[in-house]
Amino acid sequence: MKNQTRVAIFISGTGTNALNLMRYFQNHECVKIALIFSTRSNAHVKEISGSFNVNYIEFTYSSNLDWQDSALIACKDNQIDFIVLAGFLKKVPSVLIECFPNQIINIHPSLLPKFGGKGMYGKYVHESVISACEVKSGITIHFVNEAFDEGKIIAQFETLLAETETSETLADKIHLLEMEYFPIVLEELLS
Repeated sequence: MKNQTRVAIFISGTGTNALNLMRYFQNHECVKIALIFSTRSNAHVKEISGSFNVNYIEFTYSSNLDWQDSALIACKDNQIDFIVLAGFLKKVPSVLIECFPNQIINIHPSLLPKFGGKGMYGKYVHESVISACEVKSGITIHFVNEAFDEGKIIAQFETLLAETETSETLADKIHLLEMEYFPIVLEELLS
């Protein structure tokens, strides 16, 4: 049997994509979600990750380390092969990219290259899409490089916008795309 690829998921928000990925890969023969690294307190994800036998590490700003060093140590200690950013809001430093070349992916809530870059996340993306009178939006799964949202695109999935679309209804549509397609794309990459 092929060795499992050990995956770390980095989060900064609610962790819904992390929970979805843990469920999807819980008994997978090629992929093991081994670590959740969070830059914000998240008791719910911490509890659920324990039930999936996934290590959960929460970065605390009272630590003597910065988050990058803490993340590198966590990845080394957990023998991580691949990193998934799922609602992770920090810019990934070059040292982490050099340690994991072409082994870090991100999911972004728009059809890049539109509506990407610093400060473009969550509702800010959806509000910008609607303000620009776009007829469609979607998700982009891409490799991570030193610039926000500029890495090589792996896959994109679209949804049409209604004339009455709000940032909340668009967020719901984007969330459904993430839940459906993110695990499938990750599985194709790692299997």
